[in-house]
Amino acid sequence: MDEKESNETLKISSSPLVNTKVQSVIPKNRSEVLKWNGWGYRDSKFKVTDQGMIRFTGNRYSIGETDLPFFTQWVQQVLNIDLTLRNVPREKFSSIEIPPSRVSANLLNVLKEIKIDHTTDSSARLLRSHGQTLYDIYSLRYGKCFPRVCDLVVWPANHNDVVSIIELVNVHNIVLVPFGGGTNVSGAVSCPANENRCIVSVDTSQMNRLLWLDESNLLVCFEAGVIGQDLERELNKRGYTCGHEPDSYEFSSLGGWVATRASGMKKNVYGNIEDLVIDAKMVTCRGVVEKNSKVPRMSSGPDFQQIVLGSEGTLGIITEVTLKIRPLPDCRVYDSVVFPDFESGVKCMREVAKQRCQPVSIRLMDNTQFRFGQALRPVENTFGNLLDAFKKTYLTRVCGFRLESICVMTLLFEGKRSKVVSHRSCIAKIAVSFGGITAGERNGERGYMLTFVIAYIRDLALEYRVVAESFETSVSWDKTLSLCDNVKKTVANECNKLNIKYYLISCRITQTYDSGCCVYFYFGFNWTGLDDPVSTYHHIETIARDTIMASGGSISHHHGVGKLRAHWYEKHMSKTVLSLYSASKKMLDPNNVFANGNLISFPLSKI
Repeated sequence: MDEKESNETLKISSSPLVNTKVQSVIPKNRSEVLKWNGWGYRDSKFKVTDQGMIRFTGNRYSIGETDLPFFTQWVQQVLNIDLTLRNVPREKFSSIEIPPSRVSANLLNVLKEIKIDHTTDSSARLLRSHGQTLYDIYSLRYGKCFPRVCDLVVWPANHNDVVSIIELVNVHNIVLVPFGGGTNVSGAVSCPANENRCIVSVDTSQMNRLLWLDESNLLVCFEAGVIGQDLERELNKRGYTCGHEPDSYEFSSLGGWVATRASGMKKNVYGNIEDLVIDAKMVTCRGVVEKNSKVPRMSSGPDFQQIVLGSEGTLGIITEVTLKIRPLPDCRVYDSVVFPDFESGVKCMREVAKQRCQPVSIRLMDNTQFRFGQALRPVENTFGNLLDAFKKTYLTRVCGFRLESICVMTLLFEGKRSKVVSHRSCIAKIAVSFGGITAGERNGERGYMLTFVIAYIRDLALEYRVVAESFETSVSWDKTLSLCDNVKKTVANECNKLNIKYYLISCRITQTYDSGCCVYFYFGFNWTGLDDPVSTYHHIETIARDTIMASGGSISHHHGVGKLRAHWYEKHMSKTVLSLYSASKKMLDPNNVFANGNLISFPLSKI
């Protein structure tokens, strides 16, 4: 059978699944469902009731429509928040506050002629000119509008539309900024203030078809604009899973995952995005970069397609991605283990990684995050309260654990039931050897699910004079503990210098490898008495990032570089690597069309 016949056979066998338009949870008009000035769904948020109790609204998450008295008490004690003094966010910017569009009438006419959907609406342009950094959200709620927003939003419907859009750029002297789910925390889609050319945001959300599914080889091809939860839902309906589940997967896009070299909570079994991608099609100003092959591996010279992964919108627009998939697992089981201290937990995780027996997800929270997670539990019935009291007594009096030092490891197992039972037993034995005590499924499941809720807390914090953000890194095992300690001490020292009395700095290990792990930090403080809380936060995080680098950590494990971390990219990459990237940029984008300023800022005159 020749290649053409083989392709025809595949099309016939997969014909019911070819070109399936995905009905997204997120509509084209994003603000119908999502907040314009915060994280996530409009109907889901932490709020303070008239009775002074923090409550989570909506029914999308397990803690929905639930009062949280322990969390209410925790924020008051740890961050000295006065819940009677709310800093009310603005409802919207007026049209005159948003920078006017600089698009030419000629370009609008051409887009109309070639039938590319587009708009110059101020709100639509603003929505696609920011991500989820602290600066972004604080500015939207309390600060001034960004000095530069995109001038035009276009919605390509497919790969050919993207090709048509890029063909226009040299004629009309415009800049293209790809936009996926808008969840970035690196300043990746913010518009450079000194860019005088017309900036066009290329919203890929309408490019979300399931193009084909190859059940024989367990491969699937989606358009790059598909949102994570939509992708997974479509696969689940057909008995498959991709297994890529970053914290943002409800809202982030497949193209965004590829462009930032994303990592998910289940990477131990399914892999990071670079392990899942078989082929990714990217349209550049010089043509299309693609492997155009479905073979599992090739030894055919350098794999130049790797330049697509981590390109962060600086070289082209990703339009289609072919991924590995797996059959849905038979069962899913959560578990958790309590350790007397963080060091014991780290040693356990290192041993699990050494034996290569990691479950789908294994994460370790330090004591501060453990207490934080406990505070988010709802009030239970009398039996539940007695049970919690018994567990606390058992841990402290029988096991000798100290509440101010214990930490918890949460686990998720997936697969055949018999293998899950065996796997769970194996992890338990390793945990016991490092002083761990099994804490059960409920704590494990709650810890896993709270991952999706934590991002909503910052919006509440901002309303009560607290600024907060997360940052992450990867580090070798032998430097993990010292890096965590160094960063916490650095932040504490800087807060003391600035007379910041109420703050928290915590960490967790979220992904493990043979030679190291990913460490995720959470930092926030009550900024009462400070004039510019965002600049103060940025100052402290910058010093913390310097400490990370000095302690053997990386610029980023999975958030990417963007503009926020470009300083460290240029500082810590070798001159040869920077020259190689610059040469690639010059070849693929000679006129600096993809001038979003991520990774390295290229003035037009230097391209």
